Amino acid sequence: MSTRHDSRTRWPLDAAAADLADAVTGEVRFDSGSRAAYSTDASNYRALPLGVVVPRTPEDAVAAVAVCRAHDLPLLSRGGGTSLAGQCCNAAVVLDWSKYCREVVAVDPQARTTVVEPGIALDSLNDRLAPYDLMVGPKPSTHVSCTIGGMIGNNSCGASAQAYGKTADAVRRLEILTYGGQRMWVGPGDHGLDPALRAPLGSIVDRYAEDIRRGYPHIPRRVSGYNLDSLLPENGCDIAKFLVGSESTLVTVLRAELDLVPRPGAIALAVLGFDDVYAAADAVPAVLRHRPAALEGLDHRLVQLEHSRRLAERAIHQLPDGNAWLMVQFDGTDQAEADERARDLLADLTAANGITGILVDEPEREAELWSAREAGLGATAYPPDGPETHEGWEDAAVPPERLGDYLREFHTLLDRFDYGASSLYGHFGQGCVHTRIPFDLRTAEGIAHYREFARESACLVVRYGGSLSGEHGDGQSRAELLPIMFGDRIITAFGEVKSLFDPGDRMNPGKVVAPRALDADLRQGTGYRPWEPHTYFAFPDDGHRFSHAADRCVGVGKCRGADGGVMCPSYRVTHEEEHSTRGRARLLYEMLNGELIDDGWRSTEVRDALDLCLACKGCRSDCPVDVDMATYKAEFLSHHYAGRLRPRAHYTMGWIPLWARLAAPVSPLVDALTHTPGVRRALARAGGVDPRRELPRFARHRFTESFSGPVGSGTHGRVVLWPDTFSNNFEPQIAHAAAAVLTAAGFDVRVPRRSVCCGLTWISTGQLATARRVLRRTLAVLEPALRAGTPVVVLEPSCAAVFRGDLPELLDGDEDAHRLAGQTHTLAELLRARAPEWTPPRVTGPVLAQPHCHQHALLGSDADRELFDAAGADLTLLDAGCCGLAGNFGFERGHYEVSVACAQDQLIPALRAAAPETRVLADGFSCRTQIRHLLPAAQPRHTAEVLAAALRDESP
Repeated sequence: MSTRHDSRTRWPLDAAAADLADAVTGEVRFDSGSRAAYSTDASNYRALPLGVVVPRTPEDAVAAVAVCRAHDLPLLSRGGGTSLAGQCCNAAVVLDWSKYCREVVAVDPQARTTVVEPGIALDSLNDRLAPYDLMVGPKPSTHVSCTIGGMIGNNSCGASAQAYGKTADAVRRLEILTYGGQRMWVGPGDHGLDPALRAPLGSIVDRYAEDIRRGYPHIPRRVSGYNLDSLLPENGCDIAKFLVGSESTLVTVLRAELDLVPRPGAIALAVLGFDDVYAAADAVPAVLRHRPAALEGLDHRLVQLEHSRRLAERAIHQLPDGNAWLMVQFDGTDQAEADERARDLLADLTAANGITGILVDEPEREAELWSAREAGLGATAYPPDGPETHEGWEDAAVPPERLGDYLREFHTLLDRFDYGASSLYGHFGQGCVHTRIPFDLRTAEGIAHYREFARESACLVVRYGGSLSGEHGDGQSRAELLPIMFGDRIITAFGEVKSLFDPGDRMNPGKVVAPRALDADLRQGTGYRPWEPHTYFAFPDDGHRFSHAADRCVGVGKCRGADGGVMCPSYRVTHEEEHSTRGRARLLYEMLNGELIDDGWRSTEVRDALDLCLACKGCRSDCPVDVDMATYKAEFLSHHYAGRLRPRAHYTMGWIPLWARLAAPVSPLVDALTHTPGVRRALARAGGVDPRRELPRFARHRFTESFSGPVGSGTHGRVVLWPDTFSNNFEPQIAHAAAAVLTAAGFDVRVPRRSVCCGLTWISTGQLATARRVLRRTLAVLEPALRAGTPVVVLEPSCAAVFRGDLPELLDGDEDAHRLAGQTHTLAELLRARAPEWTPPRVTGPVLAQPHCHQHALLGSDADRELFDAAGADLTLLDAGCCGLAGNFGFERGHYEVSVACAQDQLIPALRAAAPETRVLADGFSCRTQIRHLLPAAQPRHTAEVLAAALRDESP
């Protein structure tokens, strides 16, 4: 007997994994790290999968299902993993379609249809359809990451469902596979359905037809339950629409044919303000008479939370007076038509007492206002004035004309259960309300309270003729409550349908039919007792608990978007769940939970997941709930390598401030060695650096040695110009340029005479004890300036971000650390805030700026935009994601391909497309280094250099 056969006999899962690896060309992962990354979705639930299969093609999935059938293993298809009701986590083999199965098979512009594989994300598909001036109608708020397959599984909707309906309304045909191996294309009518299924399904529909007609609420947003109403003769007996929303419990979807809609020629947005959310809901029928394309509501509580977390500041300032608002979108063939429809609404409704209104028809302002609505989950998950909130009753729907009365009763129910001032918002035009509620899911009493509330809420919704789910599906949160909505006969019909398509209950078991209890499998629950390790960072926004920080992710998957913002560059390149911010957060949670990953800080699974984290900090600003994976990575690395050898790059790149200081006296010799081809490659390998990277050249004279200051009149006061490692040792001309600009603006410029450092490279490599020592020394050197309130101008964005963010969290409680955080300014910030009347020199022509990731995350670019506007420049701030170098990351061996792919994704193409006369602006040393490496002709410059050159041009 072979060893392999013996292993299969003794270990059934190992045998299944081996058979899957033999059968599919994609990836098969039954390791702890992969299972941890897929242990939950955006819900309250957790279930460790048996393993993960990443099919390369739909045929791969067919092979995987056959192997699972042979081993009698449960199966779950997963798209973006953003489900809020628990339908995307199960103790099953998970098929993750999102990495490879993203093809657009066909587009028929005349018929307005497309055939796609299920793993393609909605935004990516719509980008592919843009040349045809077509799009998919439904658009959930997770459009950057939700996949078409996931939308089909959940019958997703979004704000645009007001005009275009649910996903079921967009599906024309589906190619499906049953667990038993029956493969077919189905659509309207039952002619495509396998004969073994056709007659029994028809019998079920015949026997329960009257129950279906009576028991299904006739509202726009009935998402709960199976779509048995689509099988009625009067509805065309549409098998494809029936299967939409079945949450992977009946079939596996291999491909989908979708109906498309024309992109609107123009849109206009009317925003109405009301005294309260109930008045806004009462106005919905009057607004609907104007046939809007979208009708969304939000209350004052949501706006307060967004304001406190600065999620949608620009949008909030645009809202008309009121304590609740309706956002009403109108489409038109041109802007005049869209505007006219919006003005008609405003004229009709604002004449009523207490209603205010504005018209918005500028795309940028419209996008800002929609961002306020889409930021709802992020704003409400962790309110600063209360406990964390949860899904569990977040998307019920009622008839739109009864929405106001329903909300009044629902609010009374919230008060009775002492759940406080939960925010109410959502798709008011279709009666669908979103909210997150502060359920206590950690104690037996709190969980029992949650269960009772859910049952009473279900009864309330049914009394209003509504649906338990209006968008997110049933999953585990609501499936147990379906008998309250549908009654026993229809629930029996659901069971018969399930038994027909999946007689062994192998497809996503425990969801919809024979569901697991709504209070079972909770990610927290009464057994929740995570490990609370000692940490270097204070994690003040998480109650000083690393376990809370690691559990902060709520799973909405924004980190899996293909473009826009910075987060998450490694996911954009790899399309791997474990290399997304969310996937890494899941592994950290499992590490602290200790069941699946039980070796704590020594975990190789967590280390490997964090290895491709660029520490760009993009998630700190782009993540709706402020997950800060760069900080988590630094904390993990500090403990993982405690007391043992580190990767060589940690000693070379991590200690570069020290090596730079030591190299200064012999910099010509060092440069000669590091740039002699054979020697350079040997040194790179010895230092853990990729030999394809050219090491930066040292300057002949450091800035601190050549600066002759203090200089300047001091009209606007004294400033400290921070001599960061990169400007001081490698590009001192930048620091000299900054001194010239500050002097011209009327500042008295001083530079520390003793060696100082922000500790960035030690932080990014997780050498936090050393970073603390470096930072304490820096505070001692800066003490006089800190006591005097002197601004500190920092030219390198990553160093400024350390002072603003990392420093006060590493030295929590040190008042000088907090003073330095408050006194740190970028060059643009200082010039605009402390010398607003100073007119900068004229900068002519186009300027293309690549914001440093840390600046994007912690500092912002508003001051830079204002400064260059004042200089008369035609400035474009790129939204091209991370440059990919990210400090030491892009230099380290094993990271080169990912680093370059990040830059080639959007940044380098954008620079290549720029006009020849365009100035390229990049304040980050990493950004400039990467651009010079990949596109030498671009010649990137720092803001200080551009302004100083303009000053020289203006000199007489």
